[in-house]
Amino acid sequence: MNTFVIKLIAQRLALGLLLLLAVSVLIFVGTQLLPGDVAQSILGQSATPDALENLRRELGLDQPAWARYIDWLGGILQGDLGTALSNRQDIGESLWGRAGNTLFLAFWTAVVAVPFAILLGLVAVRYQNRWPDRIISGTTLTAISLPEFFIGYLLIYLFAVKFN
Repeated sequence: MNTFVIKLIAQRLALGLLLLLAVSVLIFVGTQLLPGDVAQSILGQSATPDALENLRRELGLDQPAWARYIDWLGGILQGDLGTALSNRQDIGESLWGRAGNTLFLAFWTAVVAVPFAILLGLVAVRYQNRWPDRIISGTTLTAISLPEFFIGYLLIYLFAVKFN
């Protein structure tokens, strides 16, 4: 393989990892700025101070924020995604349980979307600057400009409400 391509791939991978690190720091800092106490939320308003202190110690909330982040980052590098505070389930197991459905949807989306996109591209090129090209270009521009959840609502309305 060309050294330029290898260098480009290495740069993209490094940039992707740096971006993941930056996003994780931003999300962690954002959650630290949120009002409220995790231990209080889990135990409720009637929790005793001793119970709150014990839960904070058990969850590691008695440590400084930077230490908790470093511990979490070390766990990530070892494949341990941690435990969800809301239901105390392993996050890795929860993700792997859903990964199958996600990969299934991604595969079938690609099977349908790629040939359809190629066909639309060929039609748009064949009739360049004429009405088929303009309709395809306008429709695709509109589709990629709308948020996915809005398109989801439209599809739910169309298929569930209108067509039962």
